[in-house]
Amino acid sequence: MSRKANPTLIGAFVLGALTLAVVTTLLLTGGSWFGERKQHMMYFEGAAQGLQVGAPVVFLGVKVGTVTQIQLGLDPQSHRFLVPVTIELEPQVVRTRGGEPIDLRDRATVRQLVERGLRARLRMQSLLTGQLYVDLDFHPDKPAIFAALDPEQSEIPTIRTTVQELATKLEGFPMDKFLADVAAISDAVNQLMSAKATQQLPKRLDATLRHLESLAARFDAQSGPLLKDVRGNLAEMQKALLAAQAALARLDTAADRVAELAKPDSRLVAGMTQASEELAKAAGAVRSLTEQESPTVGNVNATLKEIARAADALRLLAETLEQQPDAIWRGKKTTP
Repeated sequence: MSRKANPTLIGAFVLGALTLAVVTTLLLTGGSWFGERKQHMMYFEGAAQGLQVGAPVVFLGVKVGTVTQIQLGLDPQSHRFLVPVTIELEPQVVRTRGGEPIDLRDRATVRQLVERGLRARLRMQSLLTGQLYVDLDFHPDKPAIFAALDPEQSEIPTIRTTVQELATKLEGFPMDKFLADVAAISDAVNQLMSAKATQQLPKRLDATLRHLESLAARFDAQSGPLLKDVRGNLAEMQKALLAAQAALARLDTAADRVAELAKPDSRLVAGMTQASEELAKAAGAVRSLTEQESPTVGNVNATLKEIARAADALRLLAETLEQQPDAIWRGKKTTP
């Protein structure tokens, strides 16, 4: 006869299982059910396949939150579809140097980070599965474009992925003209390579290389005498340089001697100074002798007058002797 199940035991087992499940859930969620849950919004352009609820939110390589909701929205102004994504950030992941926590759930903190250039971008999490994650990083060169209609909503601006930016740039690229230019260049290259002159280039290059080899051999044969002459010329130049250096040294010595002689306290300068003083004195004496009122000039003038008188007397004597040769012993005859 089978035993009857005890309802009290069954109820205790079920209650223990529920308690264990609640504790496990609380441990896995970090107690966020009882804490304040603040969310931030992001609006991505284009398709977001590969992004799932629960995908990580990474800030500078560190996981700081998760994706909680993914929707599909329509911008009434531009009539374009956007992908609103809701994320929840963990409170005590970022800390200052002093160890104080920075609450990324605070809207004011996130707003300050956005002003410094915080932007959100979708990145590939796995190449095999194609899963995406939300990457938060600073891009101050990218403008902050907000899409939320509610100004009270905490929004982190988004930027396009690298593939989206490349696709945007390629939208206005003239691909047909580019392909036509490539085809024309290819035809020109084919014509150039098939030309007769191009096919003869290897032979010409071979002949040129042979000519260069012969020139090199000739240069090697003639380099010996040339180098010998060069060495001789260098030796002569060295001798000339040594002679020039010796002459310069002698010139320096002579210049030093001239400088010593030209000093104000040298004997030569003193002798020249004394000679110039003596010459000045002699010039003064000559000047005093040649003055109009000096005694010397008066005596010279009187002497010149006496000499003139004597000359006149001699002239008269000569004329008398010429007319009367015997006047010396007879005396001068007077004319009646």
